[in-house]
Amino acid sequence: MSSSWEGLRLVVTGGGSGIGAAVVARAAGLGADVLAVGRRADRLAEVTAKAGAEGGGTAVPYAVDVTAPDSAARIAERAGEVLGGVDALVNNAGHAVFDRLEDATEADLRGMVDTNLVAPALLIRALLPMLRSSRGCVVNVSSVGGVLAMPSRSFYGASKAALNSLTRSLAVELAPEVRVNAVLPGPVDTGLWDLAAGEGADALREGIVAGTPMGRFGLASEVAAWVCHLVDPGTSSWITGSLVAVDGGRAA
Repeated sequence: MSSSWEGLRLVVTGGGSGIGAAVVARAAGLGADVLAVGRRADRLAEVTAKAGAEGGGTAVPYAVDVTAPDSAARIAERAGEVLGGVDALVNNAGHAVFDRLEDATEADLRGMVDTNLVAPALLIRALLPMLRSSRGCVVNVSSVGGVLAMPSRSFYGASKAALNSLTRSLAVELAPEVRVNAVLPGPVDTGLWDLAAGEGADALREGIVAGTPMGRFGLASEVAAWVCHLVDPGTSSWITGSLVAVDGGRAA
């Protein structure tokens, strides 16, 4: 697998923690050059330094909020400067707030739509000339919540369902030059769950484990392996429009 990765150029959003950090580490370890995008400069610096030291490729941090005005254009410009082009975009940055309909706020809904749908769409568009030039690919990190009915997570699920639809539609629209796929993680043991659930985090975790056939949360590295599998031109050059569940069996 590593031979097809040497020299690949990736942009990974949400690269400072969780699944994004695992993707940065795995891609750089396989020989790719990665622009890791995220809001926290300190976390990005730690992730990229470690990935660059341990891998055959390079990892460069770029601190920017993907929902900020003109962020897509800024990321595209930085990718051109640092990488000289883009072979793959991993839209991993995400936002989640879990709440009942009557308790959820409009700001929560707009925040999830902006992060989980609008930002990925705008970044794909901004990077499209480079992706077309390299006949590259996009991997959107969605969620099994976009295909399952999840009470108290309806806004989050709706934003991810929209990302799934965007994935499949763009796969047809941009073919054959650019492949577009999505990975749909189930519950992954990252800090996102605790932030999203607030005081109910412990009860939420217990319920999720009980409803997961594999009986545990997933690991960020397990999801990153599938993200990288879909990026890899040596294994996935004929795969586009796929929504791949990596969820411990929750969607079965």
